[in-house]
Amino acid sequence: MATVPSDAVVCRFCRSATGELVLDLGRQPACEYFPPLDDRAPDPRFPLRLWLCASCGLAQLADDTELPDQPEGVEPAALREQRRDAVAAVRALGLLPAGRVFAEGATPHGGSWADDLCAVGLRPAAAGAPADVVVDGSFGLMHARDQAAALQELTDRLAPDGTLLFQFHSLAAIVRERQWNAVRHGHYAYYSLPVVRTILARVGLGVSTAWEFGLYGGTVLVAARRGGRPDPSVARLLDAEQAVGVLDPAVVATLQGEVRTMTSALRSFAEDARSSGRRLYGYSAASRAVALLCLAGLDVDLLAGVADAAPAKQGCRMPGTGVPVVAPAELLAARPDRVLLFVPDLLAEVRRALPEVEASGGTWVPVAAGAPW
Repeated sequence: MATVPSDAVVCRFCRSATGELVLDLGRQPACEYFPPLDDRAPDPRFPLRLWLCASCGLAQLADDTELPDQPEGVEPAALREQRRDAVAAVRALGLLPAGRVFAEGATPHGGSWADDLCAVGLRPAAAGAPADVVVDGSFGLMHARDQAAALQELTDRLAPDGTLLFQFHSLAAIVRERQWNAVRHGHYAYYSLPVVRTILARVGLGVSTAWEFGLYGGTVLVAARRGGRPDPSVARLLDAEQAVGVLDPAVVATLQGEVRTMTSALRSFAEDARSSGRRLYGYSAASRAVALLCLAGLDVDLLAGVADAAPAKQGCRMPGTGVPVVAPAELLAARPDRVLLFVPDLLAEVRRALPEVEASGGTWVPVAAGAPW
């Protein structure tokens, strides 16, 4: 497991070496590798830094790291629901005509658009054949170390008059909602609409339409075509994101100040729970929780366990802290007083799936910047 030297930062898309570090979380355990509970070997740690390219504006991890294999997770219902909403929105504009063929990029976290696209009359393209619709999987492109090569690979599948659908958790939402822990190993790129318009133009595509959804505080979907011209939705969202300051390194760097604020608040909350005798658990062994728990210093003395629906994660531990990952049934048996919800978008579905938490007097506590701890 090797790391590129920290002084060798070159843009993953445009190859420029000009840019600024805007967030440094130090050396953190691999965010998506959960060791077996009985494995007490020290967890390897890797740099976790965000760099903003001054040439194309792409926010990206500054370091390449060879990470351990990750266990298979369970796709949240919130993500499936958002994908269905996205397909409905695109179809409403006539961009998914029945009988056309589609291709989908890699989906490292599982989940696929295939069933939803087939349900509206599209069919998969033959292997290697051009596709009328190419979809960037489930947030797949951000996992590519070489952004230029990965984007070109998607574009090469596109028929001459085809449509590329590209979805991303917007950097504007990350900055606006102070979601510094959205930055994690293996997620190499963090997009904004101004940058997406730039990089797509460099592969010959014009953004024609943009949609924003509430998932993760702001998820954007764009449709792009060769010769595509922007409709009013693109201008509106461009203005909104530029107003946030997604291209300004000083603005993006404000995430650094949120790290101490959020982790200090979380630790104080856990210490108060312990001193008052309240049972504290977490829910969702998500990659975004790893650096958060490590930097807040929440070990087994403060957090009894983290429940997760993925069988592959149960019986493992949170890297860097040793907190066990347990099945939801074990969470219910513990009758926790407070449950830290590390992915706030899951609140509706965990309330449906685990009503016993609140029925027994427990409280779900969504973990987010500025949360009322």
